[in-house]
Amino acid sequence: MTSEAKNAIPLSPWRFSVAPMMEWSDRHFRVLARLHSRKARLYTEMVTSAAIMHGDRERLLGYDASEHPLAVQLGGSDVQELARAAKICAEFAYDEINLNVGCPSDRVQNGAFGACLMRDPQLVADCVAAMKAATPLPVTVKCRIGVDDQEPRAALFAMARAVVAAGADALVVHARKAWLKGLSPKENREVPPLDYALVHELKQAMPEVPIAINGGIDSIEAMRAQLDHVDGVMIGRAAYHNLSMLQDVDPLLFGVPAPHDSSRAAVEAFLPYIERKLGQGVRLADITRHMLGLFAGRPGARAFRRHLATFAVQRGAGARVVDDALALVDHAFVPKAEDRLSA
Repeated sequence: MTSEAKNAIPLSPWRFSVAPMMEWSDRHFRVLARLHSRKARLYTEMVTSAAIMHGDRERLLGYDASEHPLAVQLGGSDVQELARAAKICAEFAYDEINLNVGCPSDRVQNGAFGACLMRDPQLVADCVAAMKAATPLPVTVKCRIGVDDQEPRAALFAMARAVVAAGADALVVHARKAWLKGLSPKENREVPPLDYALVHELKQAMPEVPIAINGGIDSIEAMRAQLDHVDGVMIGRAAYHNLSMLQDVDPLLFGVPAPHDSSRAAVEAFLPYIERKLGQGVRLADITRHMLGLFAGRPGARAFRRHLATFAVQRGAGARVVDDALALVDHAFVPKAEDRLSA
């Protein structure tokens, strides 16, 4: 295939995404992330189907229009309830509905969903089919390569075949097992060994299915290496703790400019959103807690974090706190993404 023909192939919608992260990837973080990358696919925190049926839907599912492309991640295992929840999510005009088959927390284990569902591919397939019937949106699955004593290849391939047969539009695979007993959720993100090769093998076996890989990927170089084998990469905490990384995504993975030439400029563009949310009664600290990883390694970063941590929590704190924190950040030249990569 010529380079021109290869370049003509449309890039997968799942080429780069920021993972759903409980208590972290809320609407404030997602807006700030969007100001760093137009192309990143963003995911909500997991929302249970039961919460959608019985809770405050605007609080649970509302978002800022700037966040698109945006996927909602659902948790649950009741087929009909998930179908009803998916229909409601479609009414909120999300771009994708993702089913959580990977979270190992006690909460999801007690609810018999998340990573527990790796043991029941047919139930997951039934959930996918019901959601597909209820909504025109793409329905995807985020899973592990197995749980506990499952043999990873058998578990992953069984899950993938079942959900694809049910109509799943894409798979996101966290390339680790989950141990439901004996490891905390944090340990489950770090202790079980990564098996990227198994996910690559799945892609080879299912070339027509969009497959994204997740787990331990923390640099543009690592993303590029994975994209030689799969359709997309998903990163979570690496992006959260170093949000400036997202500035490189658009130019280096999609060939288009980033929305702003620096994280400083992105934060300046974030200020009107902050002002609007403060006017709606949101506490400044609930927004700025997502900004503490900005400017990592740059002069003034520590002073920036300290200023936000000290003053954003105070009663009546306003956007001026962010302005003052920005003034503490060194305004040195920020090299282009291509230069940062080659440095």
